Amino acid sequence: MCGRYVVTIHPGQLALDFGAAGVVNLEGFAPDYNVAPTKPVPAIVTLAGTRLVAEMGWGMVPSWAKDPAIGSRMINARVETAAEKPTFRRSLSRRRCLLPADGYYEWLKPAAGTPGGRKQPYFIHSADGGLLAFAGLYDHWLGSDGSELLTAAILTGAATPGLARIHDRMPLTVGPENRDAWLDPEWQDAAQVTALLELTPDWVARPVSTAVNSVRNNGPELITEVTSGAPADQAADSGRPPGIDEQGSLF
Repeated sequence: MCGRYVVTIHPGQLALDFGAAGVVNLEGFAPDYNVAPTKPVPAIVTLAGTRLVAEMGWGMVPSWAKDPAIGSRMINARVETAAEKPTFRRSLSRRRCLLPADGYYEWLKPAAGTPGGRKQPYFIHSADGGLLAFAGLYDHWLGSDGSELLTAAILTGAATPGLARIHDRMPLTVGPENRDAWLDPEWQDAAQVTALLELTPDWVARPVSTAVNSVRNNGPELITEVTSGAPADQAADSGRPPGIDEQGSLF
């Protein structure tokens, strides 16, 4: 799954890299090394026939939701069931986006019986250091007061053997050759759409400080590798990212 991630590339550069016509509502963007649920993030999306880099909240608020707070529990969507779930079915069909990321964090549970053991965070990223394009689903929510929200969830799938030792789920990505089709709302067949996803990416994981556990911490030091078994950072406030259950899964 994905409960925290990193995005540092400026939206203007994302527009160039992804062939977007412009940037919407991201004037105050700053590199974020600890993206947590409900935070605003840049997304690549086709709106009214135009490809844009637009701000979206991380955590989908379905159009039918009465309370937008539901988004904090909708940060991920399982690819195996997205086409069947009322929350994600329509979005998989015609409301897809890309969520750029430098990488993401995952937490390894300590071995059973480890005295005082706490989860070890890892930063997982492309082996070549390249930008990832998480496969996202989005929705457009309208409040009774006229407020509007664009929000997104990240599609997840079974982790590759190399990453499964840390967690059995991982975010899915879309490679450069399939991004035009993924962003095209005319592609509506679930089987064809999911065939565009990368299932065996070349990613690596490195242990990082437990300082990432706290959403108050944010900076490049969070992705710096630490020696395995190093003392836990005193800034940490828990052994898992807030809002994530003990199984590390929301759906």
